[in-house]
Amino acid sequence: MSTVIRLTRRGRMHAPFYRIGVFDSRTRRDGAAIENLGYYNPLAKGEVVRLELNTERAKYWLSVGAEPSETVASFLKEKEVEYNRSTARSAKNKKRSVKRIAAEKKSGKIHGKAKRKQRATAKAAK
Repeated sequence: MSTVIRLTRRGRMHAPFYRIGVFDSRTRRDGAAIENLGYYNPLAKGEVVRLELNTERAKYWLSVGAEPSETVASFLKEKEVEYNRSTARSAKNKKRSVKRIAAEKKSGKIHGKAKRKQRATAKAAK
């Protein structure tokens, strides 16, 4: 099950109010949340709180693999919650590329970048 941290709209027409929640990625926009982490009120003025976020729970969900939407990622940055999507992805990509290279060596075939590099070298040699 892939989880995402995203907004769900509440409030009335022309007066939006959003809840920040953890959802299964297949759930519709206003579907049931696994857990609500806070809220965002874009129309807040004065003393009213614009953004409320349970950072401890957000850190937990990020640690177990939940992906934040772009908007929620900006909220996390605003609340100074450490989240670096690129490191998680780069570790996954590196693991996959090591596996692919091992398979290429085993089969004796050349694929991907190595194949393009070989073609470029052959063209340059002509």
